[in-house]
Amino acid sequence: MLSDDEIIRDIHRRRSRAVEILYDRYAPLLLGICMRYCGNREDAEDVLHDSFIKIIRKLHTFRVKDKGSFPGWMRTIAVNTALNFLRDRQKSRNTVPAENIPELSAESGEEEEQEFGGRILDIPREQVMELICGLPEGYRTVFNLYVFEDYSHKEIAGMLSFSENTSKSQLSKARAMLRKQLTGLAMQKTESHEKSSGSAG
Repeated sequence: MLSDDEIIRDIHRRRSRAVEILYDRYAPLLLGICMRYCGNREDAEDVLHDSFIKIIRKLHTFRVKDKGSFPGWMRTIAVNTALNFLRDRQKSRNTVPAENIPELSAESGEEEEQEFGGRILDIPREQVMELICGLPEGYRTVFNLYVFEDYSHKEIAGMLSFSENTSKSQLSKARAMLRKQLTGLAMQKTESHEKSSGSAG
């Protein structure tokens, strides 16, 4: 299997197969990121497509810094593209403007696992991601930037042009909404398990 360095080298040599390999390797990860911001697959796929175009066009600017930096570099581009998409969508809807969303300059860390007190660890990750995608757009954006990208409320407030208190409030409401939904799912699973156990007995 080709390493990332080998794929990058082959793309620089204009070998189209290398682009296909890169896409196949990282599209699922980046699509998941785009889904979390966009909230639906159709928009996420458009953002993913735009992200990969930018990745290929900007590949000559990538410099190896440390192990794992290439996926982080691509992740940053995907997040930037998703934020720009949300900004443009807000403008078209004549909602609260977000002209001051900047490009992210720092590499982001790995995705955090959902905690919520450790009470919902048996909920499949796919279901958790679906619930995140279903959050209202403002809640979802703040939640993603704070939980997954590890930005502070001060940084988020600057990026989205509102106050730190608004960022904290939206995060709190997002977590409360998710906690309620996840607790409900956990209870449904428990009830379903009890019924099936009773039937078996």
